[in-house]
Amino acid sequence: MPAFTYTALNATGQQITGTLSVGSRAEAFRKLEAQSLTPVRVAEELKAANAAASAKSSAKQEGSEPVKLKRTQLILFTEELADLLDGGLQIDQALRVIQERQEAAGVRQVAGIIREQLREGSTVAKALKKASPSFDDLYCNLAAAGEVSGSLAPILRRLSANLQVMSELQSKVTQAMIYPAFLIGACVVLMIVFMTFMVPQITDLLSKSGQKLPMATQILIKFNTFLGTWWWLILIVLVTIALLFKAYVGTPKGRMWWHEAKLRLPLAGPVMATRFYAQFAHSLGNLISNGVPLLNGIRLVSKISVNVFIQDLLAKVTTMVSEGATLSGALKKVGHFPLLLVDMIAVGEQTGNLGKSLEKCAGRYDKELDKKIKRMTAMISPVIIIFMAVIVGLVAYSIVSAIFQSVSGIRGHH
Repeated sequence: MPAFTYTALNATGQQITGTLSVGSRAEAFRKLEAQSLTPVRVAEELKAANAAASAKSSAKQEGSEPVKLKRTQLILFTEELADLLDGGLQIDQALRVIQERQEAAGVRQVAGIIREQLREGSTVAKALKKASPSFDDLYCNLAAAGEVSGSLAPILRRLSANLQVMSELQSKVTQAMIYPAFLIGACVVLMIVFMTFMVPQITDLLSKSGQKLPMATQILIKFNTFLGTWWWLILIVLVTIALLFKAYVGTPKGRMWWHEAKLRLPLAGPVMATRFYAQFAHSLGNLISNGVPLLNGIRLVSKISVNVFIQDLLAKVTTMVSEGATLSGALKKVGHFPLLLVDMIAVGEQTGNLGKSLEKCAGRYDKELDKKIKRMTAMISPVIIIFMAVIVGLVAYSIVSAIFQSVSGIRGHH
């Protein structure tokens, strides 16, 4: 079993040294805490006999199943950790508080795994990745930036606010889609009834009377016949297109095109772009304000977006800045960045207070993001309702006009 030498403080503040024979550094920390000792330094004694036990302990750690957190639990964990760090606790102490006092079992387990990983010498970002798949690349990269700059608590608070915004957005979109979804379902049922029962009966009625069908009704009948005959071919074509699209966006070139196209989508595109600008300004502002050099800050911030098109733009910006260009000049040269952001950064560079300028810019983008989200959720329902009203109106018009012509023809014969 591995042996660990330790230096710790007892309740009176006296320094104590000794040796523990335990399976890992994490167990050494736990044993010292159980003895009411505060660890200062714990180091493993290097012996050849320790290799096998160390490998076994590592394998056991690797085999542990990561915990999947719900969005509400992820927000709770992030908020609580930020609060405890703001309160002056070290990250190990903060995680211990969460592990011991949090009611949610998943949050307790995640805090325990992160704590174990940190004690084994892992970085915060790596510990988060190992603890749960709920910590995505954006979360881990921002945490890494906070760890480097010493501003982990503010960045965690920013992450928590961003998670809440996205949760509210998802909730608003879901609520906005309830009524349109009901309308879509009703329209689909109505269309099936029209196509299956009413259209064939009207066709038989008008063919017996020898009358010519209205143009709208002829188009509807031909469309109905086409769907009934070739539905299997339509299904094959749609599935093939979906698979080809998925394969194309799986390639580097296709992924780059799709990620750029997503930023140009109506309604959703501006929301995604504004969200990135706010994150970019907040993160880079925090890093610079906490003493991280500009070039290192840009490299860290370039990883906060999962959009490869944006990552490519920031990679070009990083290269230009490393060659002596200003950040505002590089952003303007690569394009795609709004003039407001570029101008605010230029002002910060001229005044020598880039961090504060970025924070002001981030505040403006936060407000703009909130407006865009409200506008998007407000427009979803009317757009779908109008679209469905047009479809149903055309079908209803073609059927009613056929019925009216049939009744007029029967009256004419009498």
